Amino acid sequence: MSFQAYLNNIKTRTGKTPEDFKKLLQKEKLLNPDLRPSDLVNYLKKNFDSGNGHLMAMWAVFKSNGRVQDPRK
Repeated sequence: MSFQAYLNNIKTRTGKTPEDFKKLLQKEKLLNPDLRPSDLVNYLKKNFDSGNGHLMAMWAVFKSNGRVQDPRK
């Protein structure tokens, strides 16, 4: 499955785009540069019942946009 296919599938399943998730996480005061991938995945999995691959695609979007940092750095 391509990266874009993961994002399309998330939109189909949840009705939300990465921008919608950004706003939701900001509202919940969860989105910050120190957010860990597992925290994001667990929160979204709990609230949106998606698989790890789809949720890690969301992490990749946030990371590529500078909304979160790679915890390995």
